[in-house]
Amino acid sequence: METLTLVMLIFAAILASSIIDQVVPRVSSPLIQIGLGLLIALFASSQIRVTLDPELFLVLFIAPLLYEEAKSADKAALWHHKRPVLSLAIGLVVATTLAIGFAVHAVIPSIGLAAAFALGAALGPTDAVAVTSLSKQVNIPDRQGSILKGELLLNDASGIVSFQFAIAAAVTGSFSLLNATGNFFVEFLGGIAVGALLAYIGKFLVNKARSLGVENTTFHVLFEILIPLLVYSIADAVHVSGIIAVVVAGLINVISPHAIGPSISRMNIVSSSVWRVLTFALNGFVFVLLGTQLPQAMVHTWDDVTFSNFTLIGYVVALTLLLYVVRFAWVCASDWLYTRRRGKKHSEKFKLDLRKSLITTLAGAKGTITLSILFTIPYFMDGARFPQRDLIIFLGCGVIVCTLLVATFIVPLIAPKKVSESEEAAREREAELKIDILRSVVEELTARQTPDTRRATRSVVSSYNDRIERIKEQHGFDEDEDEAYSDLRIRAIGWEREFVKKLAEQDDIDSEIALKYLKRLKHIEELRKHSSGRWSIQNIYLVLRTFLRRAKGVVLRYVSHMSSSPITAADQAAEIRKIQQKAGECVIGRLKDMLADSDCNVPSEYVSKLLIEYQRTVAMLAAELAAPSATVIMRASDKAEDVKRLGYLLELEQIQSRYEEGELTRGEAKRMRDNTNLMLMDVEDSV
Repeated sequence: METLTLVMLIFAAILASSIIDQVVPRVSSPLIQIGLGLLIALFASSQIRVTLDPELFLVLFIAPLLYEEAKSADKAALWHHKRPVLSLAIGLVVATTLAIGFAVHAVIPSIGLAAAFALGAALGPTDAVAVTSLSKQVNIPDRQGSILKGELLLNDASGIVSFQFAIAAAVTGSFSLLNATGNFFVEFLGGIAVGALLAYIGKFLVNKARSLGVENTTFHVLFEILIPLLVYSIADAVHVSGIIAVVVAGLINVISPHAIGPSISRMNIVSSSVWRVLTFALNGFVFVLLGTQLPQAMVHTWDDVTFSNFTLIGYVVALTLLLYVVRFAWVCASDWLYTRRRGKKHSEKFKLDLRKSLITTLAGAKGTITLSILFTIPYFMDGARFPQRDLIIFLGCGVIVCTLLVATFIVPLIAPKKVSESEEAAREREAELKIDILRSVVEELTARQTPDTRRATRSVVSSYNDRIERIKEQHGFDEDEDEAYSDLRIRAIGWEREFVKKLAEQDDIDSEIALKYLKRLKHIEELRKHSSGRWSIQNIYLVLRTFLRRAKGVVLRYVSHMSSSPITAADQAAEIRKIQQKAGECVIGRLKDMLADSDCNVPSEYVSKLLIEYQRTVAMLAAELAAPSATVIMRASDKAEDVKRLGYLLELEQIQSRYEEGELTRGEAKRMRDNTNLMLMDVEDSV
């Protein structure tokens, strides 16, 4: 019950931190969570002592966090800045390990050299949450931001591997640089190979499940959560780096397919939501846990008569300064090589880079991974307590808190401030975000529609398109909308033309009927373009084939004295309607793919508007203009209310997500949320 109570208190603190973070956005969430954990420890009836198996801690906390970081990493930016990223992620971690290891052992001889190296390796990785929180407050330059994000992905793995070697040396009492280097490369390269192999096996299994018709979102999301645990466990079982394997599997991204479609769009949305909650909970759990362990670490170390309290504080400050000095020197050297390589050797430019180097240095706060690594230090070594374990954890925790404080309060003073907007610019930005949110809802509603809800979805999507048009008119956005929509229509006509030509070439339809329909499409396209088009080679080929077939029919009728008459005009019209229906279904599929494609640069309201037009046309052709019954109309009305309700809920989710990402201020988010809630209340009242 004590463990259950502690877990409940920690999760309550995580929930409270999510609220406090919105009220006090200038204080990073890790500091808030540490403070809440400290309150739990101070008001607890007894000391909170958490003992977790190191391997279990790595699997439960570090593996999922690293997998999500790798999965959501910008691969293009990572590759573009590969040199500075690898330099910081591997070279700087090794330099930090050596510098802190030798310094700590020299000043505090009771901490063995291997244990001091373990502390240095633990202090190598930077914290993703701290960097993300910082980017909301200050305008970190693009290059520095990309390098920081790439560094925090890869230096976690190198820091953990270095730490594991150092701890192994401390426990066994022996260390060989040659053997350690060889083992490092074996574990590193082996981790890459195992991670890639397991990732592609996972991809094969997922594709096989999809080929069997398993498109269940729950299955795919749960399988994705299981992947980092499986990859780490298997890699560890074959004695290679499980952390490297997890990062590689995350970069390959086992679940997300290259294909697009409504079911895949739904799966990606659910997956991102689940991972966002899971990573926030795991990060929060570790930081709150740090807060609960601080009093215990401080009491044990504070009561140690070997060191005075002021000496301990001095050690923490000196260790933090040493960390920054090593990092600043490394970053300056990396930036100098970068400017030299680009031919920029002017002193004025170097001064500008010096400021950016300072931002990169101070923004590299320590956090979740560092603390998780420190908690994996074993309690016993050769039957005795691990020497100075509490002191090592105290020094590490002190550095974490100091770097978080510097990143939160010092970096904003030296980093470029975000340009303050004028009132008019703020209104335009808010309007653009509103349009973007409504477009996201349109895409999601279209992805979720089924044959039963198609009519209701068309009605609701149409109302969303009207809202987008009203916002554009109110703010005078000039996007040359008529031309953009006309271009999309012309693309759709091109898709119809390709589809009909393909049917004609395969002899699935009569070439004469196909030619008539192609002439109709050509005439519509010319009206759209306000020009006269040219005949294509394929059109000429169809004309010749139609002429030859007609001539062949005349000859056959003459030779065999056939009396059958050619196809009537009514039959031709019926055949053209069938072709139009099939071509419309083809275009509907293409438009749905565009809505599901996140890289599509056509505004979703244009795509959905044209999609609704084609769906109505196909429905009318299929039903032959038959009027629906009163029962059908009532059912469609009820479903429209359900789709409306779903749309407003999705809208609220989008508003909250944009606020959490720093795109909306608290006031803007509140205004949007209130308006959406009012519309949602209208729907609930009408039910």
